[in-house]
Amino acid sequence: MLHLTILAVGKLKEDYLRKGVAEYQKRLTPYVKLKIVEIPDSPLGKDPDEAKTAEGKKICAAMKKNAYQLAFDPGGKMLTSEELAHWLGEREREGKEVLLIIGGPSGLAPEVLAQVHEVVSFSTLTFPHQLFRLILVEQIYRGFKILRGEKYHL
Repeated sequence: MLHLTILAVGKLKEDYLRKGVAEYQKRLTPYVKLKIVEIPDSPLGKDPDEAKTAEGKKICAAMKKNAYQLAFDPGGKMLTSEELAHWLGEREREGKEVLLIIGGPSGLAPEVLAQVHEVVSFSTLTFPHQLFRLILVEQIYRGFKILRGEKYHL
């Protein structure tokens, strides 16, 4: 079974987001051991780059060097749901822990992007980072349904 950790900046503030993520975590239990680790966000203040740098240091400190690391960034490679499913299947076969990294409102620091194995973008649209966490767990669930040839029911 794939061991997957989502490393995300900030706590989910909205109840509907927490409930949605919890629902998909529950649905994912037959497919993956999923853990979500929240990194404290930094105040944006007058310079969002300062927040990004501070968050980047916290992310780098929490990154597991022996894990396969993927970061989500608008400049990354785009994947379809089927390509993500294939990617998950490859990671599952490798048997290596996977670390998925979501930045805060200012994005990810260059030092984080420089350390990961891959950078992926889900869309050319911009999503709030907290909503993206829900979108990500839904897409992971969809990916495993695709991999197993199971129907996807909402």
